[in-house]
Amino acid sequence: MGIHHYFKSLSDLEQIYRCPGKFKYQNHSVASHSFKVAKIAQFLGTVEEQTGNKVNWRALYEKALNHDYAELFTGDIKTPVKYASKELKELFSQVEAQMVKKFIDKEIPPRFQAIYLERLQEGKDQTLEGKILSVADKIDLLYEAFGEIQKENPEPLFLEIYQEALTTILAFKEMACVQYFLEEILPDMMREPFIEDSEVTKMTEKLLKEIGKEQ
Repeated sequence: MGIHHYFKSLSDLEQIYRCPGKFKYQNHSVASHSFKVAKIAQFLGTVEEQTGNKVNWRALYEKALNHDYAELFTGDIKTPVKYASKELKELFSQVEAQMVKKFIDKEIPPRFQAIYLERLQEGKDQTLEGKILSVADKIDLLYEAFGEIQKENPEPLFLEIYQEALTTILAFKEMACVQYFLEEILPDMMREPFIEDSEVTKMTEKLLKEIGKEQ
C-alpha cells in the first residue's frame, strides 16, 4: 500500500485510449483528455470570472484533472453507449465509484483516504465548477469528433458524438462561458477547411436554431 502505486497508475492513463474499437486518424488518451479539459476549464472559468461570477479555482482544477481517473479501472466507454439511458449512466457511475473506493482503501494511506475519496469523484455537479467541468469535458469531446470529421473519417459514430457533445453544451446555454463559446469559438470551427456546407455544419445550424426557438 502506498502513494507509489497511485503515481504509477497515472502512466497507465496514457495507455487508455478514448473511443476504443473504432478507426481514428488520431488517438487520444485519457491522460491527454484530462489535461485538455483542465486547460479548457481554465479558460471557461476566466470567462465566468470576468462576468462577475466567483470561481473556486482549486475545486475547478481538482475536478478537471481527476474527473476521468475511474477509467483506469473501466476503460473508456463510448459516449452514445454510456448515455443510452439514465439508468445505464447511473449504473456506470456506481461501478466506477465502487472501484475507485476499493483502490483508495487498498493503496492510499489512511490519512489521505477521505481527501482522495472526494478528489477522485467524477466532479460534475450543480456547483459552478461542476457545470464548467461538464462543458469543458464536452468541448474537448466535440473537438475530438470534429477532428475526425474534418479528416473525412467515414465512421458515422463521430457525427453522433459531435451531436451529443454539442447538445450537452447547449443545455448550459445560460452560462456566460457557453455563450462565449457559441458566439466566438464555434463560428471559427465552422469556417475550418472541409467543414463549410458539410453535414456537420447543417447539424450545428439545426441544433442552434432549435435552441433559439426555445428562448
